[in-house]
Amino acid sequence: MSQWQDTMEQLVRNRERALLSYAYLVCGNPVQAQDLVQDALVRTFSKERKGLTAVKAEGYVRRAITTIYVDGYRRQQRWQRVQHLFRPERIAPDAFGQVEAGSEVADALATLPPRVRACVVLRFFDDLTVPQIARALGIAEGTVKRYLSDGMTQMQLALGPLEDANEAEAGETTVDSHRTHGRNGS
Repeated sequence: MSQWQDTMEQLVRNRERALLSYAYLVCGNPVQAQDLVQDALVRTFSKERKGLTAVKAEGYVRRAITTIYVDGYRRQQRWQRVQHLFRPERIAPDAFGQVEAGSEVADALATLPPRVRACVVLRFFDDLTVPQIARALGIAEGTVKRYLSDGMTQMQLALGPLEDANEAEAGETTVDSHRTHGRNGS
């Protein structure tokens, strides 16, 4: 068995649950999360990479998950702009297509646009800094800050005041004695 197969088997055996959880946070749909992980594994292991360890491979897979999700969203948006040219009749929306998420955070994340959602997930679930997020998504740091600010505003509307809101905008942990903590301002 070749080195890449051993690395992939080790990654899937030891980190599959973590990768699926991460993909679920990114997309909010368990079926789509499985597809994202599979597509990311294929993308990561389709090229030979010398010295690829399971730890490095997990980083590649996580980045691929985010990239595949954002790219899919863009394709969907483009299709929605031109689909009327190909379909003269509008198809009725599936009333059973939306499954209610079990947690408030998942519901709040689902309201965010894909890039904003990706930034929020990378910041608060991967603990990446603003420069790291910018590199991971290939966008400017100022754009990341704007997305985090917009995302935190929307999250606060859905969840109430958040403890880490100021940290997200700064991209680092700060100590401010005048800031209130918790949802009830205590």
